[in-house]
Amino acid sequence: MDIDFDELTDYAKKFTGLTDEKEACLQEFSSEITPRLPEITDAFYQQLTKIPNTAVFLENRLELLKATHLKWLQSLFTGPYDKDFTALMYKVGDVHVKVNLPVEFMAGGMTLINNQLIANIVDICADDKEKCKKLLTAVSAVTGFSLLIMQQSYQASTLVEELEKFLKISGMSRTLFTNLAEAYE
Repeated sequence: MDIDFDELTDYAKKFTGLTDEKEACLQEFSSEITPRLPEITDAFYQQLTKIPNTAVFLENRLELLKATHLKWLQSLFTGPYDKDFTALMYKVGDVHVKVNLPVEFMAGGMTLINNQLIANIVDICADDKEKCKKLLTAVSAVTGFSLLIMQQSYQASTLVEELEKFLKISGMSRTLFTNLAEAYE
């Protein structure tokens, strides 16, 4: 399946409200939040280890996952939020599909991350409500953007699985199906 990452980036930005202004806001805040990101990552994984269904996905991989997670968190505040970022988020989602991570873990995990980010932003911006408001909406946009892209992998995977079932049931070859599909484009 060919993916137009420019198109997907534009779509996800429109859907989540990740504007140039919000991107700049995140980047300007980077130096203030970056020192707290390792703590946020630790708290996130500490919460995950308390959820029995997530244990199988963490076994013998916790330190590697933390390092990858921290790098991703940092990218949320540095950008750029372009087709390469979108391709990376899609790949992250694809990895989650390949390890059979239930899709609801993605939304639940993003909620846990947002809870940590919100608490830290409110703490940092306690005396500046306007800055706090701008940062919270920017963080919501960029984490929503990331989640939307990652979940596209799940949808693509489902389509491939359904196609494989159809081909098996119908006895149709993939080549014939592709030729028919191309004839109707």
